[in-house]
Amino acid sequence: MNVEEILKKLVSFPVLGGESNLSILNWIKGVLESNGVTVHLVPNEDGSKASLHCRIGPATDGGVILSGHMDVVPVEGQEWTTDPFVLTDKGDGKLYGRGACDMKGFLACCLAALPQMLEADLKKPIYFAFSYDEEVGCLAAPELARAISTHYDETPKYAIIGEPSLMEPIVGQKGIYILETYVNGSAGHSSRVKQEVSAIHEAMRLILWLEKKMDQLIADKRLDDRFHPPHSSIHIGLVSGGIAPNVIADKAHFYWDLRTIPMDDIDAIVKEFDGYCKKREATLRQVFPDFSIKTVENHPPVPHLDTKADADVVSLVKRISGKSKLNTVSYAAEAGQFANEGFQSAICGPGSIAQAHRADEFIAKEQLVKGVAMINKLILELSSENFAWYA
Repeated sequence: MNVEEILKKLVSFPVLGGESNLSILNWIKGVLESNGVTVHLVPNEDGSKASLHCRIGPATDGGVILSGHMDVVPVEGQEWTTDPFVLTDKGDGKLYGRGACDMKGFLACCLAALPQMLEADLKKPIYFAFSYDEEVGCLAAPELARAISTHYDETPKYAIIGEPSLMEPIVGQKGIYILETYVNGSAGHSSRVKQEVSAIHEAMRLILWLEKKMDQLIADKRLDDRFHPPHSSIHIGLVSGGIAPNVIADKAHFYWDLRTIPMDDIDAIVKEFDGYCKKREATLRQVFPDFSIKTVENHPPVPHLDTKADADVVSLVKRISGKSKLNTVSYAAEAGQFANEGFQSAICGPGSIAQAHRADEFIAKEQLVKGVAMINKLILELSSENFAWYA
């Protein structure tokens, strides 16, 4: 199967983040095993989902992990002009389908290059690391990266995460943390607004505190010009509460996300917010003893990536991608999680992130060609005796 045929098959699996991924997992596993590759699974607790990893090449230190995720985002509510789970060629040089860009295109490139990997005289190994539930919080990658660290006797050195970057090397990503804050106040007639505690009013104070915190970070010149925007962002995306205009709301809650540049500490910001919440609780319990503010995780924090420009992995990705300009992204990806496990990490893959998560998602055919070419260049690199210098 060529890369387009493989991508067609991958797109046909409508596996959303949070759902069982066994259908697409077993198909990929079958492809690998039919080529004589031993596959190892990292399942979730009930066995309904699993990541996979495998090694192609010798059991020697200094290999390269090629990482991607198997799940996609929903299509419900989007106006597609094609069946999102049928890869469609309209004759315009693009292939349309959910996940074609993000990021089954990269998985297809990896699998299309598998025969060349098996035929090559690799001096350093290549590993596949394919995860589940990336689209709902990068949930599986930490355990997958840990499994690779502990399963093999040898130690890989590099990880290339194939998120769509138009083949540009990405050396930085913001950390992200999504939280929910719940406010419990007292109900009553709206004329008694000063005698009761409105959960909505207090929620708005908390939201304004978060906005002011973001502004303070900017004023304090907590800036990293590699990113757009160059500062940590705090955003409230969903607010709810109340039952009527003339009823004081006893319940309110809101969802918010933090996207932090590497110099800022997610935990420190959340801790400062919690401190403010405790002060509000102490004040308002004098009016209503059961007043409370509770903040919970929507999903665990995803760490930032901050790979230095002179790191060996950057030199490697520049050579195999043919691109020398380095970039950063503000979206969440699994690269920071692989870096935290000790692998020098970078993002580089086919397709444009501008096409991800939207109706009529597509990947340009020429991007698939470039993706396969990058992996073939990696094979040549790892087949060279000189590559030992980089490891």
